[in-house]
Formats: sequence, C-alpha cells, structure tokens
Amino acid sequence: MPDTHAPGSAPADPSSPGLSRRARIALWALGLLVAIPAIALAILLSYDWNKARPWLNAKASDAMGRPFAIRGDLSVKWQTPAAATGKEATWRDHIPWPHLIARDVHVSNPPAMPPRDTASVSQLSFSLNPFALLHKTISVPLLQFQDPVLDLIRAGDGSNNWTFHHDQKKSPWTMDLQRVVFAKGVVKYDDAIENIKLRADVDTLTGDPTYGITWKLGGSYNGAPVTGGGKAGAALSLQELATPFPVRAEFHSGATQIEGEGTVARTAATAATTTVDLRLKLAGRSMARLYEFTGVLLPETPAYSTSGRLIGTIDKNSSRWTYDQFKGKVGESDIAGKLDFQTGVPRGILTGDVRSHQLRLDDLGPIVGADSNASKAARGVDAVQPSGKVLPVETFRTDRWKKVDADVKFAADRIVRGKQLPLSNLNTHIVMRAGVMTLNPLNFDIAGGTMVSNIRMDGSGADGVNGIKATAKVTARHLQIKKLFPSIEQMQATVGEIDGDAQLSAVGNSVSTLLAKSNGELKTLINQGSVSKLLLEEMGLNVGNIVLTKLFGDKPVKLNCMATDFAVTNGLMQTRVFVVDTDEATIHASGTINLANEELALTLEPQTKSVRILSLRAPLHVDGPFSKPRVSVDAGVVAMKAGGALALATLAAPAALLPLINAGPGQDSPCGQLLANARVKPVAPPPGKKMAVTAPTQAAPTASAPRAAPSTTRRTGDRAVPRTP
Repeated sequence: MPDTHAPGSAPADPSSPGLSRRARIALWALGLLVAIPAIALAILLSYDWNKARPWLNAKASDAMGRPFAIRGDLSVKWQTPAAATGKEATWRDHIPWPHLIARDVHVSNPPAMPPRDTASVSQLSFSLNPFALLHKTISVPLLQFQDPVLDLIRAGDGSNNWTFHHDQKKSPWTMDLQRVVFAKGVVKYDDAIENIKLRADVDTLTGDPTYGITWKLGGSYNGAPVTGGGKAGAALSLQELATPFPVRAEFHSGATQIEGEGTVARTAATAATTTVDLRLKLAGRSMARLYEFTGVLLPETPAYSTSGRLIGTIDKNSSRWTYDQFKGKVGESDIAGKLDFQTGVPRGILTGDVRSHQLRLDDLGPIVGADSNASKAARGVDAVQPSGKVLPVETFRTDRWKKVDADVKFAADRIVRGKQLPLSNLNTHIVMRAGVMTLNPLNFDIAGGTMVSNIRMDGSGADGVNGIKATAKVTARHLQIKKLFPSIEQMQATVGEIDGDAQLSAVGNSVSTLLAKSNGELKTLINQGSVSKLLLEEMGLNVGNIVLTKLFGDKPVKLNCMATDFAVTNGLMQTRVFVVDTDEATIHASGTINLANEELALTLEPQTKSVRILSLRAPLHVDGPFSKPRVSVDAGVVAMKAGGALALATLAAPAALLPLINAGPGQDSPCGQLLANARVKPVAPPPGKKMAVTAPTQAAPTASAPRAAPSTTRRTGDRAVPRTP
C-alpha cells in the first residue's frame, strides 16, 4: 500500500517516490518559470552594462545611418513607463522597463559631411521598450538631455546633417523616438546656401507654468548681424501632443523683425503632421526682404509692419502656411487680408486676397523702382537711379519669379496723391506661373473715369542678356479734363471727357528699358466739351486778348474735338495726328517723344479763327528732358512780325498794329475725319518687333466742312488787303 500522510502534514518532496513522474515534471517547470526571471533580474541589476556599449553603439548606428557612440558610463535602472513619462498608468505600465543613463554621448555627421559631431550630450537618459526589441525596433518613449550641443549644417549642395537616412536593405533596425526633454545647452546652425551662421544658448526655466526652457540667439545672416531669443516648453512630443507645445520667439536682422507666440501640436490621428499656430508680427524696410527668410516672393515696398495669425501644417512631403486676418501699414497706407503659401513641386504657390482702404500712391513706387534714391536706400537696395532720369531703371528680380507661383488679388478703396491726379477703386489680379506674370485686370478710377489695363510680363527666359517680354493693353474711358489737372486753375473752366487706347510691346528688364524698346500705338479722343478761353489765349500768345480776359473774366470756349495718334517704334513716339479744335482756334502739334533718352521735341502751331489784338501767333516748342521740359516761342516768326510792325510805324501809327492783328483762317477743322481716325483701335507688334510708322499727315477734310484753299487776301471793312506773313 502506498504511504499516506496525515492531514496537516508537510507536502511531499518532488523527488519523493510518492509523487508521480508527471507531477514531478510540472513542479520542476513551475520552479524554473519563477527562478529564471528572478535570476535574470539579479543578473541585470548586477551586470556591468558598459560591456554592452559596443552592441548598443552598433545597433544605434545602424538605425541612424551614421556613427553613434556612448563614450562614458552606461548604467540601467528599472522603472515603469508611467514613472518615466509622467502619464497615467494602466495595468500594462506596471511592468518595469529598463531606464538607461548614458554619459558623454556623440552622434556624428553622415559620411559625406565634415567629420565632426552633429550632436553631443554630457548625459542622456531614456527608457527602452524591451518588447519592441523583438521586432528589431529601438523604441524610446522618453529621451532626456543634459548640456546638449547641436551643430546643424546645410552644405552648398543642399545636403544636411539633421536628416537621418536609413537603408532598410542594410539594416532592419528602426528608431522610434516619442518625446524629448530639453535642458541647458547650445544649438548651432550653419547654412552655406542662405549664408546663415546662428548660435542659440539654451537654458532651463524654473517656476514658469508655461515654458520650461529659454534661449538667446546671435549670429549673422548674409553678413548682417542677427539677434533674438525666446522660450519653449520643456518637453517636445515627436508623436502625439495631447497638450500643444508652447513656443515664443523673436528674431531681428537689421530692420527686419519677426515675433511669434503660440503652439506646436501633433495628433495621434495624423502622427506625421505637425500644426503650428502663432500670433505673428512682422516689420521691416521692405516686404521683399522676407524672401530670404521665408522663400515667399513679395513685392518691394516701403517700411511695413503687420500683425496676424500664422497657421502652419507640416507633413512629410509638403507644408502649408496661412497668414490670416493680418492688418498693418505699408509706408503710410493701411493693409489687411489673408495670404496662403503651399509648398509643392516644381514650385510653391502664394495665394491671397489683400485690401487697402486708403493707399498712398507713392507707396506703390518701390514695386517698379519708381521711388527716390533715398527711398531705395531706406528699403535696402542700391540707389541706381541716375540724376535727372525720370523712368525707373531698377531691374526686376526675375530669378525669383521662377521659384514661386502666385495668385493674389489686391484692391484699394481710396488712393491718396495729394492735390495731383485723383485715383480710386484700384483692383488687380496678379498671377504668376513659371516666371510669367500677368496683371489681368489692373483697373482703377481716374479723373471721374476708368482706366482698364491688361499687362503680361514673361520673365521665364529673362537673364543678363535676354530681358522680359512684355505686352500692355490700356483703355481709358470718360476721363474728365478738369479733373486730370486739378492743380491748374485755368483748367477748372474746362468741360469734356477723354477716351484713350494704347497697346505696347517691348523687351527689357526695367521700366526704363521696356519703354525705351517699346513698339505700338497710342490714341486719345475728345469729341465734345469746352475749354478755358484764357488758357487758349495764353497758348496762342494773344497778348491783347489775355489782357481783356483778365479784365473782363474768363469765358468757356466750345471744344469741337481733340484727337491724338502716336506711333511708337523702339521707344520713339511720333505724332501721326495731334489736333485740338475749338470755336476760337485750332492747334496742330507734331514731333516726337523719345522714351529711350527721355527727350521731348514737340511743336504746337496755333491758328486762331477770329480777330486778335496784339497777337504774337507763332509756333510753340516743347522740348528738353522729361525732368526739365522747356516751353519756348519760335523767335524767328515773332521777330519777323515785330520787324514788320516797326517798318509800318514809320508811315502811320495805326498801321503799326496790322502785323499783330490776325483774322484767322475762318474755317472749321476736319473733326469728323479726326474722330474716325482716333476711333481705330491701336495695335502692338509682338515683343521685340518694330511698329511700322507712317509719316505724319493732316486729316482729310470732311464732307460737311470742306477745307478752302488758303486765301492770299483778307477783308477789313469793305476792302481787301494782302495777308501779312
């Protein structure tokens, strides 16, 4: 009979012959399951982990694709993930994980970069997920730095040392870094492409409920000194930010100031996407200077300051930035709106809608270089405008046109221009594609009428030799004459409207060179109205009538028509028709306006239609440079008339007035034909082609008003007398 034990006696020995073989095996297995972890834990706690450094260095190097080395002491503590990350624990988080503490750690540059460290740290500590090692993943929930030094480099070929290239074929190991805790240290940034050398000294903050670190920034950008600073949270999550990471920063480079405060966030649903939300302030000498910092093409402007909300979305392949609800000033003009920049291939695109309630016209000058040399110096560009030259010579930056596309609408309610030509309701749609810019339309109200333009500038092939291929079509309608010249007192008695059309094409790299090589046509027309009699008398040098008008008041004179027709060839505007016809006089003009050398050479020949007292009717010459035009009287004709007066004065005093009395031709000008000619739409050849020019001609007489042959006599009272030259 087998032995039995009384109740309450000690359990049997597993090796006791009283237990079955199966029971003994089960007990031994249970004992091993308890003993092995205990033995392993004892070994891990007592093991010299410095012996594992070569293995860890090799695996980390494979995962990063560059040398990694722990040169100092390596030790391990055991703690739960909840203790390491500070999050609320679940039952899984009560399983201890190894927490490694490594001193004197270095991450080197990739092989193609200079042989120095990308990063080094006096001490780093991190928790390691042991279960992830089974999947050949180095999973680090929390990485803590002490005295880190980051040396970030971007070489001239675009390569950098902060992008980790992992060759999956070379090694199956991957790195999974979730959170980073910053501490006191140094961050350096050296960019050969943008000519940036910056250094940020980082320190910890205590007692601040929002920020955990602070930094001071110094260095240079394109040779200009740079300063700044800011604050940030102590811990940055690289996977999920349940609480957005706070950031506050300011940056100063010369007159450019950038300040922002807000958060950086990532969500579990889009772990590869980072969202930036900042209250952003910008200020500087010209918006164009922001291109170096942002890569976003903005126009040349006077000094500006804006404030708005910047929202950025960054993922693996692209990013999008929206400057929303911004307001500010550009020069003395207000500005507000929304701009959006989306990165892409082959170029990013800038879109937006911008409005100004009150725009000072002078603030638009820098866009085309039409500001003073003092203004150019203030916005940080070379003062290249020669003295005495009116048309802007500052070249367009077409190299930047090819790096970004644009689709932006701009509108201005009121345009301030002092007492000069009044403008309002400016609106334009700016589109840029692959270096081709169009302003379609470019519209504004002017002098009670409208100006409608369509401008195209092809800078896709522009370089030091080939310029921009430009075309412009301009239509003016219902421009009120007196409002065109608000500062000229005599023009305020003038009534009438001007219509005009122009088409030009050119090749050049500035406003000056484009106009100097322009080809096309320009036409204007006034079909009815009235003009100041005093102004007309002054143009005709009718001295006696000027005196009478001054004594008895100015009276309006009916304006039958005015028509101008210019042909433009290689920047030379040549009159084909230029006639002003009123009930009192007809004025013919001929000559050229040279846009290349900015010279005027026009002759105005007034012909009065009635008797004039003391008339010095003679051609008027308008010539000289655009900057200082001269108006003069044909001295030869005046001298001839004066000489005749002196000769007749020896006969009788009344006869001395005869050479200065002009009865006028007594005929109407051919307005009908002039209007017909002026109504023909102008044309422009393709950019680079010349305009065919016909010789200036006088318009043919109309059927209703045939032009009589010039008479050799004139009638005074009941007798005819010879005409005097």
